[in-house]
Amino acid sequence: MAEATIEVFLERCMGAGNCAEVAPAYFDQDAADGTVVVLQDQVPSEDRALVDKAAAVCPVAAILVQDRG
Repeated sequence: MAEATIEVFLERCMGAGNCAEVAPAYFDQDAADGTVVVLQDQVPSEDRALVDKAAAVCPVAAILVQDRG
């Protein structure tokens, strides 16, 4: 069961790609403009720390990881 969900703010994304480097199972980059593509938005507890790290390394805070509830 998912512990958290991922939300992105595409208008903020500058295509740095840090999220995709940290958590490639969850994030990729659009081939046309480099902006973030969420591959899966449900985060199980065992991956929560990894996805939190991917969100933290985003230079423009375009990724929000929220607890399910």
